[in-house]
Amino acid sequence: MVLPEGNESGTPTFILLGFSEYSEIQVLLFLLFLAIYTVTVVGNLGMIIIIKINPKLHTIMYFFLSHLSFVDFCYSTVVTPKLLENLVVEDRTISFSGCILQFCFACIFGVTETFMLAAMAYDRFVAVCSPLLYTTAMSQKLCALLVSGSYTWGIVCSLTLTYFLLKLSYCESSIIDNFICDHSVIVSVSCSDPYLSQMLCFAVAVFNETSSLMVILASYVLIFTAVMKMPSASGRSKTFSTCASHLAAITIFHGTILFLYCVPNLKTSRLIVKVASVFYTIMIPMLNPLIYSLRNKDVKDMFGKLVLTKLLCH
Repeated sequence: MVLPEGNESGTPTFILLGFSEYSEIQVLLFLLFLAIYTVTVVGNLGMIIIIKINPKLHTIMYFFLSHLSFVDFCYSTVVTPKLLENLVVEDRTISFSGCILQFCFACIFGVTETFMLAAMAYDRFVAVCSPLLYTTAMSQKLCALLVSGSYTWGIVCSLTLTYFLLKLSYCESSIIDNFICDHSVIVSVSCSDPYLSQMLCFAVAVFNETSSLMVILASYVLIFTAVMKMPSASGRSKTFSTCASHLAAITIFHGTILFLYCVPNLKTSRLIVKVASVFYTIMIPMLNPLIYSLRNKDVKDMFGKLVLTKLLCH
């Protein structure tokens, strides 16, 4: 990275303002985000463990769900600890390398989740529309390819965007009015022209959202059409119930992303952007395991058995 001459020297550092302007509720925010992060860790790791030890859940749908839980756990862990730290310490600085790494990993897991949800939509489409060919169509090889492809594309997008961020020059000390090193806030404190990096990020975001939503919408249009042709009302209800959890997770995830990037004026909507960012980076990883577990009897039964076993052991 080349720093321009003048008031830039050495390795730049950033100051994450986060929610520092609300000094009177710092403790309350810390306790709130700590509780959310605790539920996120327990919920997602618990979901992975339950799927691993319960033979009934060794299905394709839960294969995808276990990876979704892993991605949510990692995504939250990349963002939340630094937020919690900044709520209890006066020094809110983050090194340049730390900021870039946070963006890099957050981008990997964010993009991966986008396409993981699309893969799960395709899985539901095959299960509902071609139940007799399901095991053949959704082979282990295809499932592994869909999951590995989601991770790989997330890494490719992240490394590409990170490379162009590193090509920019930065002032020695810059203030970031957010709690996370997002692409938009990093380029906003650049001392060089970030146009190319911004356009590339825009193109990647549009491609990811458009392609994943096309798969999801096409899958659920075909699912809805197939369900409405079912002669049995109970059959329709059962199928809708099976897809409801995934549809709820998709709606929350993509709804938040679209809202976040459609805020008309970022300069006058900083609080809205921060709240939306909290929901996107911290709340959604907590909600996903709750959405899937509360609607699944096998998961709830297995969780109850684990808790009962733990209590008996003590």
